[in-house]
Amino acid sequence: MPIFEGNNKGAMSNLIIDLQGADIYQQQEKILGDVNLRVSKGEFTYLIGKTGTGKSSLLKTIYGDLPLRKGKGKVAGFSLTKLNRKTLPLLRRKLGIVFQDFNLLTDRSVRDNLLFVLRATDWKDKNKIQHRIEEVLNFVGLQDKVAEMPHKLSGGEQQRVVIARALLNKPEIILADESTGNLDPETADSILLLLRDLANTYDTAVLFATHDYRILENFPARIVRCVNGRVVSEEDIVI
Repeated sequence: MPIFEGNNKGAMSNLIIDLQGADIYQQQEKILGDVNLRVSKGEFTYLIGKTGTGKSSLLKTIYGDLPLRKGKGKVAGFSLTKLNRKTLPLLRRKLGIVFQDFNLLTDRSVRDNLLFVLRATDWKDKNKIQHRIEEVLNFVGLQDKVAEMPHKLSGGEQQRVVIARALLNKPEIILADESTGNLDPETADSILLLLRDLANTYDTAVLFATHDYRILENFPARIVRCVNGRVVSEEDIVI
C-alpha cells in the first residue's frame, strides 16, 4: 500500500497553492507586496532569500498563522481569506510543516511522538494507527528507531522523525522552513533528497525555504525568490 494515493502528475491546473495579488503582513508591517505564487501537485520549489526578506512570513500566511489581508489565496482547496476556527484545522491536516527546530516531545519515544499527532487528529482504530506509524517510519528509514527517545537520535534522524510526523495525515504539500539549517552538509543533503523523493514518487508538493545556496547548486529545481518586498519566480534557474 503506497504512503500516499497517487495523482496524475504534471498538470499545472492541479494547484495546491494559488496566491494572486497577495500582501503579506506581520502585524501592521507589510513584508511582501503583490505576491503571485502557484505551486502544483508533485512540484518541488525552492523559496530563497536573505534572512528577513519574508520567507517565513509567506509560509505562515500559507498555513494560516498570519491572516491574508489583501489579495486572493487558496491552499489545498481552502480560501485563506475565509479561514475560521473550524476550517483552519482542516487546512492544516492537508499540510505537513517541517521547521528548523525539531519540536519533538522529548519525554516520549519516536512512536509516541507520532501517536500523539494521530490521536490529536481523530485517529481511533489501533490497527490503522499502527500501520500508519510503520508506513511513515519506513519511508524515512527509521523503522528500527520506533522505541528510541529523541535525545538518543542524531540531528538528521530527529529531522526524519519530524518529516514522518508531517506525513501522518497524507498532506498535499510539505512546507519546509530552513529545515536543514542546523544540519551538517551531508545530512542536509540526505534530508533534501528525502523530500524530493516524496515529491517525485507520491505527487506531494514541497515548498522548501532555504538560504543555503550550496543546496541549490547541487540539486537544481524551480526557484522562487523573496527580494525587495517582492516574490519573483525564476523558472528552472541553476544558481
